[in-house]
Amino acid sequence: MLTAITRAVSPAIVNCELSFIDRKPIDLAIAQEQHGAYEKLLGKLGVRVISLPAEPDLPDSMFVEDPAIVLDELAVILPLGTATRRREAPSLAQALAAFRKLEYVSLPGTLEGGDVLRIGRKLFVGLTRRSNAEGIRQLAAILAPHNYEVITVPVTGCLHLKSAVTHLGRDTLLASRAWFGTTPFAGHEWIDVDPAEPHAANALALADTIIFPASFPRTRARIEARGFHVTSIDISELQKAESGLTCSSLLFANTNSAGL
Repeated sequence: MLTAITRAVSPAIVNCELSFIDRKPIDLAIAQEQHGAYEKLLGKLGVRVISLPAEPDLPDSMFVEDPAIVLDELAVILPLGTATRRREAPSLAQALAAFRKLEYVSLPGTLEGGDVLRIGRKLFVGLTRRSNAEGIRQLAAILAPHNYEVITVPVTGCLHLKSAVTHLGRDTLLASRAWFGTTPFAGHEWIDVDPAEPHAANALALADTIIFPASFPRTRARIEARGFHVTSIDISELQKAESGLTCSSLLFANTNSAGL
């Protein structure tokens, strides 16, 4: 069984960090409703959801993917590239300690989980405004004893690597290929987002289902044409906070690595 750690939408989300989209008013009630629907969908698909309480003073704190990555053997707590977001990590680390041994990347390294795309024993890590070379170097050193390969991927034009590419399964990547260096992904199959939907590359693959934003119907059609089962969800209000689908949960298998 998979576990997902999520966090309720902060009432301060209207003051969220934005890098690549223009600021628009966010309706808090609708954002909370959409996030609740996301958690319910995870539960419907067989995931145990642990929802942490909202952090009233931390606008971006619902994006639990960024302060940590969770692997089978351990979890790694990350120093975010945005200094004002670094207070999100302690409560998340406390929650993860019940499931995994914790390791830490330290400043001056910076790293955000949205830049980490895992495919098997390979971790493709975006070199972005938020994740620097020192953070990637430290992550590689932490994971080397566990036989993970860490591969740097240059990213331009979007916030995180997973804003530009996600893994759908079946060795297939959904991508906006103009935004990142594709060479490290040689050998994979590609589904390109529709040109009218450049922000449509972030999908959440869960078992035999691809969870996908309802706002990108043209790209959804491309995914379905390749034989994938797609379930759409409305995250339109959350997208005003530069949200994707992967960033709102930390998904991991229950391996009892912490001895619990």
